[in-house]
Formats: sequence, structure tokens, C-alpha cells
Amino acid sequence: MIRTLVVDDHEVVRAGFAALLGTQPDIDVVGTASDGADAVRQCQHTAVDVVLMDVRMPVLDGIEATRQILGGTAPLPRVLVMTTFDLDVHVYDALNAGASGFVLKDLTAEQLFEAVRVIAAGDALLAPTVTRRLITAFVRQGATLAGPRDDGSSRSGDRATFGALTPREHEVLHLVALGLSNAEISDRLTVTDETVKTHVSRVLAKLGVRDRVQAVVLAYEAGIVVPSHRQAPEPPA
Repeated sequence: MIRTLVVDDHEVVRAGFAALLGTQPDIDVVGTASDGADAVRQCQHTAVDVVLMDVRMPVLDGIEATRQILGGTAPLPRVLVMTTFDLDVHVYDALNAGASGFVLKDLTAEQLFEAVRVIAAGDALLAPTVTRRLITAFVRQGATLAGPRDDGSSRSGDRATFGALTPREHEVLHLVALGLSNAEISDRLTVTDETVKTHVSRVLAKLGVRDRVQAVVLAYEAGIVVPSHRQAPEPPA
């Protein structure tokens, strides 16, 4: 079961998302919250796998709530941000705070279910087209990932960090940065989906990041990969 917390200050939206998610046999809505402060409290006392988080809320907004939730003790939930605009500036802040991705509030029920499952599984966290636009814009504005890495060390765009990656892992990271899904990477490299998932998992582990989004942003910061209109540099020796 995917234990989910729905956070939104509008009761109709909050209740609607909770009701929809509650229809799924593999999703358990363990709570709802009307502001970020309540969301933080609930995550401290309830086991949660995925937090569906609104951004603009009273008392404590979704950005700071995400930062506080992910700054707690393990195991930590994954945060899926809900927004009205696909390039809302607050999305950048949410990713900087540690969110694993975002969805638009006008998504269909099936898209909502799939988004929660994808976030819970740690797989493709943003749609490929959104990844291309979001990461490029994120990097152009000069944003950086804040906070510690999963191993407790400081996170930075140091090229030396990527030295542990194999040539194939560099190739997979570059394709992820271009916004390709696992299936598209599988076709491009002529390997199975499971092989791609294994490569992605190893990349995340070696970089000490939680998900694909953070791996890509870190790679952009280090100059390991670049926006798709330019040629990516060779992996470091």
C-alpha cells in the first residue's frame, strides 16, 4: 500500500483528491491537511510514503513544509507538488526543497494515480516533455540544490562527484537529462527496461541523491550534461 497524505488549503480540492485516491486498491490515504504546518505534524507522527503537496497555503506554505518534512529523520516520504502552472516559479523552489516532482491540478484521475505510483516507486518522476522544459529553465535561472545529500555530506556540482560513474551510466544520465523516459532510453540503447532501471538506480546511489530530478540538476550544475541544444561534454577521465 502507498500511504498518501493530501495537503491543500481548499477543502473541495483536498477532499476530491483524497476521494479519488481512496478508490485505488494500492493507495491508502492516511490523512489530509489544510496547511503546511499540519502536514509537517502528521508526517512526524504517521508513516507516509507520498505527500501530495499544494504550494500556496496559509500558516506554512508548501515549499517550507516540504523542506521541513524532508529534513526529518528517515524513512522520509517523497513529495509530489501540485501546482496550477507547469512552469510556476514556485516549482523551482519546491525542487530545491527536495520535492521529487510535480503535477498540474487539472490532471485526470488516471494521471493522478499514475503520478503517485511513480513517485512512490522512485521511477520516472516527471513527464519527459516537462523534464526538458523544467530542468533547462531551472538551470538557466542559476538555481542550485540546497541541503545535504543522502550520505550527510554537502551537495555541490563538483565534476569529481561523477568520477564513480561508468561510461554507460554517464550515457544514461545524459539521456535522462534530455527528458527521455525509461522506455525511450531502452529503445535508444537497445537494452531492456529493467537494465535501464538498474543503471538509473546506480547513478542515484553513486551521486547520493534521492531521485532523477536531483541527479539531473546536479549534473547540469557540474557541467556533466548541458541543455539539449548543446553537445554534452565527454565523461571525466
